[in-house]
Formats: sequence, C-alpha cells, structure tokens
Amino acid sequence: MVVFGGILILIFILSISSLISSMGGDNDKTAVKNNSVLELTLDAPIIDRGKNQEMNFNFSTFSSDNSIGLDHLVANLEKAAEDEHIKGIYLNIKSVQASPSTLHDVRQALLDFKTSGKWIVAYSEEMAQSAYYISSVADEIYLYPQGMMEWKGMYTELAFFSQMLEKLDVKIQIIRGPDNKYKSAVEPFMYDQMSPANREQIETFLQTIWDGMVQEVAESRGLTAESLNMLADSLSSFMPQAALSSGLIDGLKYGDEVHEILKTKAGTEAESDLEMVDFSKYKSAVAKKSDSTEKEEEAAEAESEEKEEKKVSLLKGDKIAVVYAVGAIESGEGDDATIGSDRIAKALRDAREDENVKAIVLRVNSPGGSALASDVIWRETQLIKQSGKPFVVSMGDLAASGGYYIACGADKIYANASTLTGSIGVFGMIPITGEFFENKLGITFDEVKTNAHSDIMTTTKAMDEYEAAVVQDWIVDIYDQFITIVADGRGMTKADVDSIAQGRVWAGADAKEIGLVDEIGGLDDAIEEAARLAGITDYKMKYLPKLKDPFEELIKELSGEASASAILAKQIGSDYEWLNYVRDMEEMANAKGVQARLPFFIEFK
Repeated sequence: MVVFGGILILIFILSISSLISSMGGDNDKTAVKNNSVLELTLDAPIIDRGKNQEMNFNFSTFSSDNSIGLDHLVANLEKAAEDEHIKGIYLNIKSVQASPSTLHDVRQALLDFKTSGKWIVAYSEEMAQSAYYISSVADEIYLYPQGMMEWKGMYTELAFFSQMLEKLDVKIQIIRGPDNKYKSAVEPFMYDQMSPANREQIETFLQTIWDGMVQEVAESRGLTAESLNMLADSLSSFMPQAALSSGLIDGLKYGDEVHEILKTKAGTEAESDLEMVDFSKYKSAVAKKSDSTEKEEEAAEAESEEKEEKKVSLLKGDKIAVVYAVGAIESGEGDDATIGSDRIAKALRDAREDENVKAIVLRVNSPGGSALASDVIWRETQLIKQSGKPFVVSMGDLAASGGYYIACGADKIYANASTLTGSIGVFGMIPITGEFFENKLGITFDEVKTNAHSDIMTTTKAMDEYEAAVVQDWIVDIYDQFITIVADGRGMTKADVDSIAQGRVWAGADAKEIGLVDEIGGLDDAIEEAARLAGITDYKMKYLPKLKDPFEELIKELSGEASASAILAKQIGSDYEWLNYVRDMEEMANAKGVQARLPFFIEFK
C-alpha cells in the first residue's frame, strides 16, 4: 500500500510537471506576422518580478494563477518598439490590479514605446480609473457608446477590529516607539476609527499621489488639472457623452468599429483579417528589426569589440546585480512573495562576492516586518558599501518601515512619486486571550515559574508595570537604532530624522523633498546610475535571488504548509477585497518580535 501510494504521488508530480511545461516556455517561439497589433489587456495582478512560466500553478487552490511581471511587461514593450512586425498597441483594459507606483511604471513604459513613432489605441466597454490612467497615453481613446468610464479621485479605507476584539474578550497590549504617533499599524486593534495623526498622513500622501496622476493625464490629454478635478467632483465621466465632450476620450464606438480603425492604422487590407498578438504570446516572440537598425547595431557591436581588444579585459563579463526584495520581511528563508532575511542576505552576499558584479541594485517593494530580520539584511548592505561596490536602491510600490531600514544605507535611492516610503518607527503587540478562553470557552490557565518574570509576554495575561517598562525600553532602543542608521545613511542628524520619522508614511515626491529619497525614477534609472557609479557602459544583468522551483512549492503544499488565507481563497476565491484584510491579520498574528512595518493595510480605490 505504501509503495502504491508512492507511485500515485510520483504520477501526480509528473502530471503537474507536464502541466507546468505546457503552460509556456521559451522553446515554443511565437511567430509574429507583418502588420501585427500587440494587444494588452492587463487582466491579471501586476507583480514586480514575473515568473518563468506564462501561467503559474497555484497548488493551494489547484488552479492556474495568472500574474504579469512588471519586468516582463517593460522588456516586451521595449522589444515591440523595435519589432518592425508590430505596428502599434491596442489597449483593451477594464481595470488594473496594481498600486499607483506600478501603474506609473506601466504608463511610462507605454510612453517610452511611443517614442518609436508607433501608435497606441485604447478601447473598452468600461474603464475603471486605473485603466483610464494608463490608457490616457494613447493617441486615441474610445469607449463603448453605452459604457462607463470612472474618473472620481482616490480614496482608501481602513478596517478596525477593536469592537470585534471587545466582543471576544480579547485585549491587545501595545507598545510603540517614543512619540510614534504615526505608527498606526496598531490602531485597528485600539480604535474604531483613524487617529488625527493617521488621518493627517493619509490625506497628505493620498493627495500627493492624486495630484501626480492628474498632472500626467492633463499633459497627455491636453487638459488642465483644474478641469480634471472638476470632472472628478461631478462624476461626469460616468456618462459616455459627457466623457467625450469633456475631452477625456476621443469617441464612442462599438467594438467592430474600433476593429476597423485598427485595421486601417495597421495597414491591413480590407478583405484581410487583422493580425492581433496577445501579450502573453508575444513574450516568446523574437523581434524582427529593420535592416537599418540591424546594421547600426552590427556596426556598434563591431566598434565595441574592436575597443575591447585594445585594452586589458578587466571589464569583460561585467555585470550589474539586481536583488529583488519583495513582500513582508521575516526571519528565515522566505519565498518569492516574502523577504526572508536568510535568502535576501545570501543574495546580497553572493552579488558582493562575485568579482564580475561591479554594482548592486536592491529593488525594494515591501511594507516592512521584523525589525531583527531587517537588521540582518541591512548588515549585508553595509558590507557591500565597505567592499567599494556602488549600491543603489530602487523603490517600488512600498519601501516602508523595515523596507526603508534595508534601503537607507544606499549610495543613492530612487523612488516613484507615488511610492509609499518612510514609516520609520517600531512597535510591539501582544494579544491577551485569557478572558476569551475563560468567558467564551470555559478554559482557564494556571502557572508555575522559577523567577519573578519568567512568564513575561505570555498571551494569557497582561504584563505588569515593570515588565511593560522593560519592553518599552527595548522598543525605545530599537527605534533609536533605526533613526541612527537612517541618519548615518542619509547624512542627517538623529534629531532631523526623528522629526520626519515617528512612524510617518510619505509619498515618494514628498520623501524627496525631506531627504529620504534622492531621485524620482524607476528601476531602469537606478540601474543606469549604478552603472555610472561603477564606471561601466557595457554590462549584463544578474537577477537575484533565484526564483523558487515550482516543485518546491508543490512539496510545501503537499506537506500541509498552506496559509489560512490560501485555504480561504480556495474555498471562496481570491477576488474578495476583504480577503486582503484576512491576509494582513494573518501576517500580524504570525509576526515575531518587534515590528518595523507599514502602519496599515492600504488599498487605493
């Protein structure tokens, strides 16, 4: 029976292997015909670093788990710009599952595509605000005649659990850094609404992000920021004719009419079918470059080779390493969606010790997490600086709290205007569940201890005054360490750092003004700066850490290590917004030690 079970497991694994292999690979190249149009729907979550397979298998839900890698998207738009078979892009976007910083990066990549002289046409039966923000780069924007376009401004809402905890007789003992009034990760467990300080910081960065989006749309559409805000206040865009008359779109058309426009723009003959290439297929295509472009590249390559032969080959094989730090920060190995201190520290160490790597870029997209794990990673960044290799940070959607901790020692920090960063502060949180167990379940606890405070931080009863004071001193010491390393890394005084810290979150544009960020820009800008600092022009890229093997994830799922939120997603689906709150609470419940973490789960709407 055991042998039979083993055979079944082997067959299962081989079947999954075949399934994953059939889901996309580099061996099957997509053939792109002349006069083709690249279609972008962006109908899956956009993540920082794409998987190797086009279709990823989610073993917890036992279904395909689509996602779009921002790195893949940018690279393939660059490829399409040079591909003479691609005449233009068709944006058919309803909504985009991404935060403002990622939306900006996608939009910028489309603007870069347009510098090739090729066109972009956008159309949808309905457009959410995120879709319109990206589509606003298009040369022509069309909406279904009875459709709806959303342009309403931004808002976010936070969930508060204090009343639920009260009903359950659960108390939370909370300790924050000194005057960390903006460090509001603990507020959902204390209050039933935002504190004035939390409301202040959210209003500030939300307005900064919105103002930036409005300005970008205004420039693309030839409108003013004032008129766009008036349109948002009046909700005029919800009426198709009003969206047209206001200049938000260029026409109201049915799908077949837009199809004919695309045929004309692509140069397709009337009796022929329009050649459309889906982005997921184009990823495996080889670009056909024009003869002039190929000749220019061949000449440049020959000239470069000639120069290389005339000097000592010290630069041969030069590389820039990009280390991706994505997700909440925790001790241990982590995975592709979390920052394990062991794994990321090793990736940074490998890059530092590789003699061919001349500069290192740390791509941070994290709300923070364990203060101890953050410090382990920070130490590796200091060893990089001691080695003399340039060290540059690129911030994605989030580089907050522990995410800023691991970034602050860089030679230069890049962030988008809509990146959320800062949140320099720490907190500890201990649930007190004794009354819950006694009053709700009839379970009581008794104890024996050898010393006065052997039971400090037990979850069945609150700490006494002395114990709370000890933990408070510990928190104060960690906060002092946090502002000290920021001060050292940024060339500021501790007092200056403290004045902009206290747990406060800043949008990237504001963070630049107060000295937390050096430049507004994306990952490509950070890589170019790293190359400049290293004094190299010809280099290859090295991406770390190595992506997890899907079979490792399979074994993890088979061994019963799936998270509660993954199990819940399997039962009800992963599209429910409130599932994000479940994930956030799950991370908080599993958090160990003092936390340097973004003060709330935030979703932009």
